[in-house]
Amino acid sequence: MVTIVKDDDSEIYETRGGITVSRQRRATPYQDAVSSYVEKLDERRGAVFSSNYEYPGRYTRWDTAIVDPPLGISCFGRKVWIEAYNPRGEVLLSFISEKLKTVADLTLGDRTPTRLDLTVNQPERVFTEEERSKAPTVFTVLRAITDLFYSKADSSIGLFGAFGYDLAFQFDAIDLKLKRPDDQRDMVLFLPDEILVVDHYSAKAWIDRYDFEKGGLTTADKAGEIAPEPFRHTDAIPPRGDHRPGEYAELVVKAKESFRRGDLFEVVPGQKFMERCESKPSDISKRLKEINPSPYSFFINLGNQEYLVGASPEMFVRVSGRRIETCPISGTIKRGDDPIADSEQILKLLNSKKDESELTMCSDVDRNDKSRVCEPGSVKVIGRRQIEMYSRLIHTVDHIEGRLRDDMDAFDGFLSHAWAVTVTGAPKLWAMRFIESHEKSPRAWYGGAVGMVGFNGDMNTGLTLRTVRIKDGIAEVRAGATLLNDSDPHEEEAETELKASAMIAAIRNAKSGESKVGKAGVNQVGQGVNILLVDHEDSFVHTLANYFRQTGATVSTVRTPVPEEVFDRLNPDLVVLSPGPGSPSDFDCKATIKKARDRKLPIFGVCLGLQALAEAYGGQLRQLAVPMHGKPSRIRVLEPGVVFSGLAKEVTVGRYHSIFADPSTLPRDFIITAESEDGTIMGIEHAREPVAAVQFHPESIMTLGQDAGMRMIENVVSKLSRKVKEKAA
Repeated sequence: MVTIVKDDDSEIYETRGGITVSRQRRATPYQDAVSSYVEKLDERRGAVFSSNYEYPGRYTRWDTAIVDPPLGISCFGRKVWIEAYNPRGEVLLSFISEKLKTVADLTLGDRTPTRLDLTVNQPERVFTEEERSKAPTVFTVLRAITDLFYSKADSSIGLFGAFGYDLAFQFDAIDLKLKRPDDQRDMVLFLPDEILVVDHYSAKAWIDRYDFEKGGLTTADKAGEIAPEPFRHTDAIPPRGDHRPGEYAELVVKAKESFRRGDLFEVVPGQKFMERCESKPSDISKRLKEINPSPYSFFINLGNQEYLVGASPEMFVRVSGRRIETCPISGTIKRGDDPIADSEQILKLLNSKKDESELTMCSDVDRNDKSRVCEPGSVKVIGRRQIEMYSRLIHTVDHIEGRLRDDMDAFDGFLSHAWAVTVTGAPKLWAMRFIESHEKSPRAWYGGAVGMVGFNGDMNTGLTLRTVRIKDGIAEVRAGATLLNDSDPHEEEAETELKASAMIAAIRNAKSGESKVGKAGVNQVGQGVNILLVDHEDSFVHTLANYFRQTGATVSTVRTPVPEEVFDRLNPDLVVLSPGPGSPSDFDCKATIKKARDRKLPIFGVCLGLQALAEAYGGQLRQLAVPMHGKPSRIRVLEPGVVFSGLAKEVTVGRYHSIFADPSTLPRDFIITAESEDGTIMGIEHAREPVAAVQFHPESIMTLGQDAGMRMIENVVSKLSRKVKEKAA
């Protein structure tokens, strides 16, 4: 294997099997590089793999895509068939056929120019546990093909596709109780001749185009066209799923019997939900990627009107050189409504002994899987109970690595882990038997893997979780929960429904185009509103300005003192008095307020701004016994008024102050709109003038709950300026 020619745009190298590979690279626009590929997959075989989730040391952002691959490899049980989809694929099939003739563990069957059928022979001897991943399986075929195309010269090309759940039974045989459909495929992998690669760090994208030649036979002069197979909708109405409501909870009770007997430590059965596809698979893919970013997002057209659309949170097996990694996920809790609520949920999750036990058992089994194929002493936990956050769920995750022995490859690592304990249970074989006996339908692709097997020996695969399987116009979503002896049956059933909800939402709302991630978006109530933000040398003023700008308003921030000329030139519709250190007298706030009142301008005060308004109108200030710096407080809304219109009666806010307005000295024209639990004024509003203020920071992270801070800002922008305009009219 030598590289014959190499430059920036082309490379020619010879593989271990004697195939000369020519690669031409051309740049393509980075922006939206994969969009056209996604739409093509509605009617053409291929795959888009994306990682749109960052985690330092684990996941980086990347995209790769293929469409119209010339050749595919499929299997069902020990039957394998390799298909050429165009004349270029026929050339590749010829190379592969010759290679497979030399593999003793295979029985070759019918051969046409476009298809080769073969059977993987049953093992003829007993394999020890240490060598069992070398026993004859469909991976024997993949090893032979990888050996034929093997080269360290190229990290992009390989086999792309999906591995079904039933492949594990070639490694750990069990008695199948559920009838498999006649058209089930346990594996579909594509060998592409064109690959899109997107590097988000360099903000570059390129397409690698390949030709292959051996013994005078080449793809270079062959046609690459493949007839499309458009997605077909159906009028059929599927049932809700394969479980009636409450039936999964009953299954949890059955699992507990196995735990008490000691048959199982944990098990992860699932249930299936079904929906008719009103939208194209590409629309569902775009929607799911938008609402549920993940390290393993994928959209695969498997052919035969079968599609996989997924946003998997979990790595299955990743191999780089000799290093093998996995990231078991176990321990789940619902996301909060905002980052503050998220932090509370994270603490609850980390303090849960049940969730800790779940992950501990998963990682112990995973370490066992690696110990079968890795060098002694190399298996290590390099991250323990780390938090990963997704659109609706928070997970705890371990990160485990090992170093493959010299006589082991990526396929050995893959088989040893099939399938992850996080989708089966422990002991793994007994858990898979329980699943086969108690689930209502075959898993098909769920719990398997998707990804790429590189011809350089590397592998990058994610578990097939958070996945929509579309077959003949019907979408299926399967979700499971990790059951232990202390599981609550109804909570576990609710967890499966929660896990499935993001996929079901993507199916139902694929055409809506409405983003439902986080808040629905800030109302543009500030269009045409000109705001003067007076800065009292505060460290939060620009966040406050950002909030006002999100309403569509124009904001000009000017440090105090503000000259008359600035008022005249900016001609604001609203004056905002910022927070700040010290007291209002340090900034001559009375002078600023007088200028605004002389012009009959609405005024909104924040923290120091409230103190300044209270003092300017004749009130007095006092000092808190204990400063409230960076502290959250639960406040009571007494009068909705302008600021609190539409908010709850109680709101959590963020406070930074040592001074407060004395309520006994506040002029009668002021209404106290909110107060803290100890009676400190938290909001005021003038009865006749367009003046309002709060004694907290609406822009603080502590005021994110229920999007309260932003809603207050929207109220101020839309209502205070309107008060003046209504009076003028």
